[in-house]
Order: sequence, then structure tokens, then C-alpha cells
Amino acid sequence: PVAFTKNGQIKGVTVDKALVFYGVRYADPPVGAYRWKPPRPVSPWPGVYDASFPRPACMQVCRGSNSSECPKMQVSEDCLYLNIFVPLDLNFTSPLWRPLPVMVWIHGGDFIAGSASKPVYDGRFISNFTRTVVVNVEYRLAFGFLVSGKDPLSSTTGNYGILDQQAALFWVQQNIAAFGGDPSKVTIFGESAGAQSVSLHLMIHSSKPLFKQAVLQSLPFSIPLKTHDALRLGKDFAKETNCSASDFVCLLSLAPQAVLAAQMKTSKVVNPFRFLEVFETWGPHIDGELITEQAITAFQKGDWQKEKALLLTTSEEGVLFVYGVFAKPVSVVEATVYIAAIFKQHSLRILHKYLPLYKEADRRNMLTQIVTDYVFLCPSRRSARAGTAAGGHVWMYVFDHVSSDRSVWSGLTFCYEHVCHGAELPFLFDSAPVANYSLTLPEKLLSNRMLCYWGAFAHTGDPSSRVQQTVFCREQRLPVWPRYSDTSGWLVMNLTVRLHAQVGTRNHICDFWDQLG
Repeated sequence: PVAFTKNGQIKGVTVDKALVFYGVRYADPPVGAYRWKPPRPVSPWPGVYDASFPRPACMQVCRGSNSSECPKMQVSEDCLYLNIFVPLDLNFTSPLWRPLPVMVWIHGGDFIAGSASKPVYDGRFISNFTRTVVVNVEYRLAFGFLVSGKDPLSSTTGNYGILDQQAALFWVQQNIAAFGGDPSKVTIFGESAGAQSVSLHLMIHSSKPLFKQAVLQSLPFSIPLKTHDALRLGKDFAKETNCSASDFVCLLSLAPQAVLAAQMKTSKVVNPFRFLEVFETWGPHIDGELITEQAITAFQKGDWQKEKALLLTTSEEGVLFVYGVFAKPVSVVEATVYIAAIFKQHSLRILHKYLPLYKEADRRNMLTQIVTDYVFLCPSRRSARAGTAAGGHVWMYVFDHVSSDRSVWSGLTFCYEHVCHGAELPFLFDSAPVANYSLTLPEKLLSNRMLCYWGAFAHTGDPSSRVQQTVFCREQRLPVWPRYSDTSGWLVMNLTVRLHAQVGTRNHICDFWDQLG
């Protein structure tokens, strides 16, 4: 397939399930003097651009869940690319009578890892099944969030990774029609740090015209964005490089691997009494211009684009975070110290609530549930209710199906005792085979049904739209996914092999957190 964009011709490749344009440049390379600068519009190219293969991922270190894929992963500072997936039967030689909705995926990875080209995010299945154009975005990771000062002319001011995403969304507005997509029907969706990114674009005024609706999967609402500590982190980074934080020329002269090594060393400099920060050492910060407040505050105050429909998960998934930090058992005394450090004057009430529920000597399970409730579950519920009260349309779900075979998720997601972070991704992208595992027939049906909901949402803004579901789901009889509202009893959809709507989980616990304010 050949597409004609505003920057020139692009030649893609026909593969199983879809037409794909890999490695489409959406901004000029952020290298040299442009290393820590906002992205620049992409320059036109001569001839035909070869989009038959993925380009390198953004700079990152191979470690943790990412390490198994590292031998195959190339990285580069020159990484501002998109992968575009188009349904197999789309004809590029004649214009579409009705252009297709667009789904833009923003990957997770704590803002230091991940790639649009990871096999788990292969967009072919979603695109062909739901008849949408799927776009996967690369954006600067740790390189995109360094803050060394406040003057953009003489220092690094951070949030470049978010500006990259914004530039990609602008490119989609300008060019996606050439791939059969409808720029007025763009859904942005992401998981973990990708969901945090989505939440920020829902708050950022300049992102408002770039998309119509959003899906937030595994959003760690209560992990705070950096404030003044971003400058402290920048100074610690500069010390590791033997540059001064105020010496911009020295910082720009550093080799890419030297920058990466210094950032990873700096990631270990964490205040032990603010351990939530260890989950995201590098990431967006409140700069007072692009980002003006914490996401959890904005959503509960109504400072976001409430007219846009949302899908939002309330899955319980604090395990990765706690067990990732605490490799050894945590005593009740240690747990009490951490809870007191984080929650200050509320700590006694929280201990009184949770201590009686856990009897084992190792209190990591208790910390896991507290992190789940405080970071993921309850702030999502509270934000959804605030959005609903303000007239917004929100649909909530919990992904409640996890295979008992933990090896299924190796390299894809993180599970301990059937609680997973991002466990729905292999179902959504049909990527379980990446882990050498085939879904059972009931699991395959669940995967298809999830795509029916996501596809209907992309087409109409309502996951239960019967008209759209009959287009690409045909014989499947799907349970109605009720909109989240008090008149429906605050029902959420339980995505498991037996799909059903249910009253939200742990409501009494979330009532407790809401009362803390």
C-alpha cells in the first residue's frame, strides 16, 4: 500500500491481518542541539518513504520485565515514529465513502521503558477486527523528562515526552485521512504510564482539539507527578555526568549512553520515606504551563475535558509495585513506618482499617492492597463519580480473568497470585502467542468480546452500541455495558470468560478513602 501524506509518499507492507506502515516519522530527530527541545514538525522527504520495517525504540535500559526483549530491541535518540495499522480490505486507490475511526495507543513503562513496536502491542488484530485505523506512538522516555532549570533557552525544562505525544496527535490530525482514518473520530488509549499520559492530555488545553474520547487502562492515579523535586533530580543527574546543571552545552555534549547511564544511576536516589516515588523516578512534572496540577486533583475538581467519553478500569493491581520494591518480607513495624511516612496524620485510621485484615508476619500483601486501593482503585472510582456528576459519560470495567498458568504472562505483564498489572493487554491485542501461549476457546471468545466493546466505543463513543457491534461482532450476544451512574447502582463491567455487569468491588473500602479527603 502507498499513502500520500502532507510530507510525501509512504510505502507500507501487507501482512497477516492488516496493512501496516512501520516507522513513520512524525517529527524531526530530537538529536544534537535539539536533544532537550520540544519536537519540531517533520521535514518533507524526497521520493517514497520506506515504511516496511519498525525503527529503533527510544533510549532505555534493559532491565526487569523489559530485559527478555532487549536482545531484539534497537534503541536510538532518533525515535519519534509511529506504526500505523489499517484493515486488510482497505483500498488505497479509491477514496473511502466513510473514513474509519482512529485509535492511538500510548504505551506504558514508567516513562523509562517500552516501545510502540513491542510485540504485545501489535495493532493488526484490533485494526482488522474493529475496522479502525490503529496508531502506536513512540515518545522520548527518560530523555524526555530531565529538568535542570526553568529557562528553556539555557536549560532542560522537561515534559518533552508529553509534547512528543501531542506532536504525534497533531500529525494524525493532519495526515491520517491518507490512511483511511477520520481525524474527527480519534480515541486515545493507553496503559499504566500510557494511561497517565492519556489523563494529562485530558487536562492539557492545547491537546483538546486533537482527540474525541479516551480509554484509561491501569491508571496509577495517586502516584504524584514531580513538582520542585524534578529540579533536585536534575541536579543529581548532572553530578553523575560531571556537568553542572546550569552548563547546557556540557549536557548536550554527552554521549547518549552516558546520559542514559547517569539517569539510571540517579533513579536509585530515592527518599526511603516517600517510596511511592520509586515507581516513577522519571516522568512528567507540574511546570505551571503545560501541566498545572496533579491529575487526581484535576479529575476530582472537574478540571478536565468532561464532554469526552471515557472507558476506565478499576482493576486491583498493586502487586507489581509493592513486590517490585520489597524483595524481602516486610514486618508489621516496617509496614507501619512506611504507612506513617506516606499518609502522615491519616496513618492511624489506615492502620486501624487494614491491620486486622492481615494476620501473616509478612505484611507485603497488606501493603499491596493499600497501594491498590490508594493508587488505582479508589481514586478511579472517585474521579468517575465526579465526572458523572458533572455530566460526563464514563464506563468502568474490571478485568477479572487471569490464567492460573503464570508463565503465560512472562514478558507481557506481571502477576502474583492472580492479580495483574495490565493483564488485559494480551487479550486486547491478541498477543498471548508472544509468550508461547494459545488462548483457550473461552479466552479467545473473551478477547473477541473485549474488541467488540472497544470497537463500538471507537465508532460511537458507547461500548454497548448495538448498531456498531453487529457490524464487526455479528453473531455475538454481548451483555449490555451500563454507563457508570448512580441510577444504575454504579455498575461496572466484569471482563471475564463469563461477562457480566456488577456492583463495583470494595465499595466500603473506597468509601473509607473518600472520607479521608
